[in-house]
Amino acid sequence: MERLRGSLAVLLCLILSIPSASGLAETAPPPAKQTTNHSPARAAYQSGQLRGDQRILHALNRFTFGPRPGDLEAVRAMGLEKWFARQLHPETLDQSNLAARLAQFPAMQWSPQDLLFRLPSNAVIRQAADGKVPIPEGAALHAVYVNEIARYQVRQQQKEQQKQQASLSASAAMPGPSMNNQPMNGDAARMAPEPPQPVPAQPDSAQMSMIPAAETRPEQRPPDEAQIARILALAPQQRVARLATMQQPDYDSFRKALKPPQRAALAAGLTPAQKEVVAALENPQRVINEELAAQRLTRDIYSNAQLQEVMTDFWLNHFNVYLHKNDETPYYLVSYERDVIRPHALGKFEDLLEATAHSPAMLLYLDNSSSMGPDSPAAERNKLKEARNPGNQKKAPEGLNENYARELMELHTLGVNGGYTQADVTQVARVFTGWTVDRPQRGEGFKFDENRHEPGTKKVLGKKIKEHGELEGRDLLHMLATRPATARFLSRKLAVRFVGDDPPQSLVDRMAKSYLSSGGDISAVLTTLFHSPEFWSTNAYRAKVKTPIEFVVSAARAGNAATDNPQPLVNALRDMGMPLYGSVPPTGYNWQSSTWVSTGALVNRMNFALALAANKLPGVSVTWTAQQDGNSVPAGIVSSSAAEEQRLESLLVAGGISDSTRAALLEQFQAQSAQNAAPAIPVLASAKPITPAQAAAALEKQDQLLAGLLLGSPEFQRR
Repeated sequence: MERLRGSLAVLLCLILSIPSASGLAETAPPPAKQTTNHSPARAAYQSGQLRGDQRILHALNRFTFGPRPGDLEAVRAMGLEKWFARQLHPETLDQSNLAARLAQFPAMQWSPQDLLFRLPSNAVIRQAADGKVPIPEGAALHAVYVNEIARYQVRQQQKEQQKQQASLSASAAMPGPSMNNQPMNGDAARMAPEPPQPVPAQPDSAQMSMIPAAETRPEQRPPDEAQIARILALAPQQRVARLATMQQPDYDSFRKALKPPQRAALAAGLTPAQKEVVAALENPQRVINEELAAQRLTRDIYSNAQLQEVMTDFWLNHFNVYLHKNDETPYYLVSYERDVIRPHALGKFEDLLEATAHSPAMLLYLDNSSSMGPDSPAAERNKLKEARNPGNQKKAPEGLNENYARELMELHTLGVNGGYTQADVTQVARVFTGWTVDRPQRGEGFKFDENRHEPGTKKVLGKKIKEHGELEGRDLLHMLATRPATARFLSRKLAVRFVGDDPPQSLVDRMAKSYLSSGGDISAVLTTLFHSPEFWSTNAYRAKVKTPIEFVVSAARAGNAATDNPQPLVNALRDMGMPLYGSVPPTGYNWQSSTWVSTGALVNRMNFALALAANKLPGVSVTWTAQQDGNSVPAGIVSSSAAEEQRLESLLVAGGISDSTRAALLEQFQAQSAQNAAPAIPVLASAKPITPAQAAAALEKQDQLLAGLLLGSPEFQRR
């Protein structure tokens, strides 16, 4: 599908770039009819509150990742209050469908230690290559390590060669007295040393002894079709075993030679665990990154506990941890999301705050794991060593690190105007010295190291914190979690997420009061928000522009897409500037609409919508002709593009689109159809009758374009 140009793209950017009220005039509830017996005439009363189905759609757009087909009817039958109450208690909801889908990612249930052992990081591989950790003996896992060691050795050799070549180039560029800076003659050139040649890296003899000798014969040439066919014809367990016996160059050559249908055949019949082994033979670190993102999107799309997933997304952004901070971070992020964020997403904020403070992912990301009190026993020992061996240090001495202390107050609790000073930051950093991670390269957990902890009393925000080891940090977290400034800061941030970019102060104040009276209960604060008139105001309806993750997930949910492979959706988020776990600064992503509204970004969204609707994303499929209404296209029915647009609009865009958007959409549809030479929807009054299947096939092709344009419409971009 070619990139979208024309009237709809212009309309999309114009509507999303201006305040929502002007774009909602055609979708707001109509005023009541005026009576003629009033004297003098008065304007008819118009409620400022959402009513009926618009009320339900508003809740679905704010407290979920967007409605699926049938959600409106289900909530209407259940009642909005009951639906929201159930969302606050995710443990009561049926998640059997989600559990079945998550079963395809078994590694996401492992501990960080198991992940690092079974899907080794670069650091683990370096240690294995240096003989510092043993290589596992199991056939498949052994092959994972041996393959990665071989690739590591190749990279090291390439670095060494580049270093040598750079050195030779530098030497050649320098004039020498004996050569008089003249080009070498033939004899001199023949005597010059040849640059080193690359040596293929292979496992050493000890490693090779772990693999049966009959299976270690290297294949000298890339595999031909017959060799590939023989491997693909093996039973799943034998197929995996055969791949595990290949040496690294042969395995890489085999994977590169596979065509898309052969890749599908390679995975056919494999269990999720076997698929992980095959992927790990190629790149174990990538397995972690891809599964982490895939399970996240799978939950967002299919979970019935939508409010929990929305709040998980909120808190992952609030307590941001960057995926690529170091080798260990992806492994800790699995547990961070699973065991720290999601279980506390609707509970007490203080519990969540303390869980993040103890999390290895957070301690490593904000460098608190390396923080050391300047007067701690460990620092005193370092001073003695430095005095004995001045100028003989291998690395800079560790000291007090204020990163976590600053972000704890500025981003996690009090806010930038929360009343703290730089002196408070330093004192908080001293409180958290000793909060570290035990052997992070092995995936161990939180550790309080008394030797690194700063002794003495600290003073934060005017209050003294007596020396008490780890309990100092716990006391400080309690103090921060219960401060009125924290209540205001979190309430405003939640209001921005659920209500508008500039939420009413009256709402923020009531939410903050609820926070303090409930002991920081997140569900209580959300309940206050849910029952507030500001939330149900007509001015709040479609007032928020979706972030990329909200747009991508809501499009998949609206189309009832089957996402057997979420990776194309992960790629789309990266292309839209919002890769999962990809915010480098601790601030996380900005929720303000202005961050995501630009001509290029919105056209990029439109092209994603067109690709999704046309089934151009491998592993993600949508069917439009026999959509959730259950109606197929019977023979003898004449269907126009306008009629199909109306049918699809009712399925995809909750609340409908404006007349101006619809006109621009149909105009763009005609232009794209002409450009792409799309077949017209068959008029069945023609001389030659056609079957329902033929009608449905032709209609499906045009429905794909209409559906893509609807998913890219300004109304769908808002929530």
